[in-house]
Amino acid sequence: MLNIASWNVNSLKVRLPQVLDWFESSDTDVLALQETKVTDENFPAEAFLEKGYHIAYIGQKTYNGVAVISKHPIEDVVDALPDFVDEQKRFLAVTIKGIRVVNVYVPNGAAVDTDKYVYKLAWLDALNQFLQTELQKHSKLLVLGDFNIAPEDRDVHDPKAWEGSVLVSAPERKALSDLLALGLTDSFRLFEQEEESYSWWDYRQANFRRNRGLRIDLILISEALNALCQASTINVEPRKNERPSDHTPVKISLHCD
Repeated sequence: MLNIASWNVNSLKVRLPQVLDWFESSDTDVLALQETKVTDENFPAEAFLEKGYHIAYIGQKTYNGVAVISKHPIEDVVDALPDFVDEQKRFLAVTIKGIRVVNVYVPNGAAVDTDKYVYKLAWLDALNQFLQTELQKHSKLLVLGDFNIAPEDRDVHDPKAWEGSVLVSAPERKALSDLLALGLTDSFRLFEQEEESYSWWDYRQANFRRNRGLRIDLILISEALNALCQASTINVEPRKNERPSDHTPVKISLHCD
C-alpha cells in the first residue's frame, strides 16, 4: 500500500513539528505541502533528511511555496509550469515509485473579475496544458494540493451564501472540470463519504467548530490509478491542534507494490 497525502500547512516554519508528528504517525509515505512560505535557503531540509526522508521543494519568502516529503526516492523534478512566466512558487512535479505526483497550490483569485482572478484562470489553463503532455508520458499520474476551488455545491457549507464568489464561481469550476475531462477523477468521490465533509475552515467566527467549511483540497487521479485506489479520506484531527493550519490533510491509499 502507498499512502499519499496533501496538506496546505500555512507556514512550515510555524507548523514544522505538526508536520513531522503527523507524517510519522499517520502511515503516510508521500506528503505534498503547500503554502510553506519559506525560501529555499531557509527550508528545514535537515529535519526531514535526518529521518531518512527524501525531499523536493521550491519556495519564496512570506507567500506560496510547495514541497514533497517522501519515504521513497524522488525523481524527475519539475518546479515550474513550462511556458508560463510566473514568479510565484506554486508548482512541483515529481516521480515516486513510478507514479507522477503533481503538487499544486492554485492561486486563490481574491475576487471575481480582479487581476488575481484572471491570473488564476490563466494558471489553471497552463496546468491543463502541462497535464495533457504528462498524461501521454505517465499513465499513473495524480494531481493533488490546494485547488482553491470547491468542485460542487455539496463541497460548500452554505452554497447560497457563496454563490458567484471566488472559489465556487462558474469559470473556476469549469477550469476544474476541464482538468477532469483530461481523464482524471476526483478520488474523494470514488467512495461513499459523510455529508458536510470539508478540508478548509476560515479561522474566524468559530467556523471549524461549527463545521462551516469548504472542500478545496483535492487529489485527482488518472484512470490507471482508479482501480488501485483503496480509500480517499480527510483527516480533520490536525485542524484541532493548537495553532493549526486553516486546512487539514487529505489522503489516498493506493494498492501498489
